[in-house]
Amino acid sequence: MARDQVDLTPIDGRHDLVDWIAQGVKPKSQFRIGTEHEKFAFMLESHRPVPYEGPRGIRALLEGMQHLLGWQPIMEGLNIIGLADVTGGGAISLEPGGQFELSGAQVETVHQTRSEVMAHLAQVREVAAPLRIGFVGIGMTPDWSRADMPKMPKGRYKIMTAYMPKVGTLGLDMMYRTCTVQTNLDFSSEADMVKKLRVSIALQPVATALFANSPFTEGKPNGFLSFRSEIWRDTDNYVDAAGQSFRDLLAGKLPAMPGARATISDWANHISSIFPEVRLKRYLEMRGADSGPLANLLALPAFWVGTLYDDVSLDAAWDLAKGWNAEERQRLRDEVPKLGLAAKIRGQTVFELATQMLKLARAGLTRRKHRDDGGRDETCYLDVLEERLSRGVTPAEELLEKYRGPWRGSVDPIYIEQAY
Repeated sequence: MARDQVDLTPIDGRHDLVDWIAQGVKPKSQFRIGTEHEKFAFMLESHRPVPYEGPRGIRALLEGMQHLLGWQPIMEGLNIIGLADVTGGGAISLEPGGQFELSGAQVETVHQTRSEVMAHLAQVREVAAPLRIGFVGIGMTPDWSRADMPKMPKGRYKIMTAYMPKVGTLGLDMMYRTCTVQTNLDFSSEADMVKKLRVSIALQPVATALFANSPFTEGKPNGFLSFRSEIWRDTDNYVDAAGQSFRDLLAGKLPAMPGARATISDWANHISSIFPEVRLKRYLEMRGADSGPLANLLALPAFWVGTLYDDVSLDAAWDLAKGWNAEERQRLRDEVPKLGLAAKIRGQTVFELATQMLKLARAGLTRRKHRDDGGRDETCYLDVLEERLSRGVTPAEELLEKYRGPWRGSVDPIYIEQAY
């Protein structure tokens, strides 16, 4: 999220919380696609992380983007920490380690997502080139240590940095050393939301496998295909680790803030601080994929739009997963970061599930009939996934093959081959 939401309306009861989510309901004709992607900034000559301060830092990059785009700066004190397009609805924000994020506007088609992402990358390159800064799309930094990572000047991140080691072992890695691509999708009713949520949670491991792209830690294979996904399994092991709850805030009994009552802003920001694989807000966030090259950034929204925005494909996807119990779903979630397409549920491999889901997504996109100026429909963005399945390997396995072959045990070529 680029910036905290501000709505000081007091919360009187549970119905206010439900009503806030229900305001996201829209007719199907108004369904939109929001795509967010993160990328690591690095110094071109050294392939090292970019600090916040300095003539070639993240601050200079953001100020250059502000000058180029005319977007409104998002400030914390005297520090610029993001940019907001008040007209188009997009935003640029910073993750704790300087990961540069585009939160895309709400668009109607994946073709428009492509235009948005390509324009953003061209704009970033224009500002970054004189600073000798490059960008790489991958799920986890392949060689930087925790100590290498810069810290962005945002108060919330300081609090999180102190909190994470108390509740898990990998929270700081999540904050500072990972990048994701996610897509945000709408629902038309509570029932539609429930169906999409059930389908996308059950089948999110399929996306995790298809987009697995984080097999290295500090220059060596880490034993996983999506270590970013594994990191989320040990980020915060407690439901109420701090001993204080949002329910206490609702009742005005929060020990840290006696008498304070929750507002709608508190609820909106609270929802953004929990991290399931699919997050419910006023829309649904698909959160299971590693960041990657441009083709991945477009394939992810195409994959989920084709599956969830077409009623026939949505029903068929539910048929794939509706018989699984909670224990089976969790086991699949736990196994996919290491096994990728080879993980199994009820004797069926994720490769087999992915093959079926791609057929459903392709059929759903075909029925949408959205064509670009060249006459292509949105199925073209699935081609990279089809080709991936034809070889039976994840992006991570391709990187590992290069590491053991032509890269001769080095991860440094990633900064050239996967640069934007």
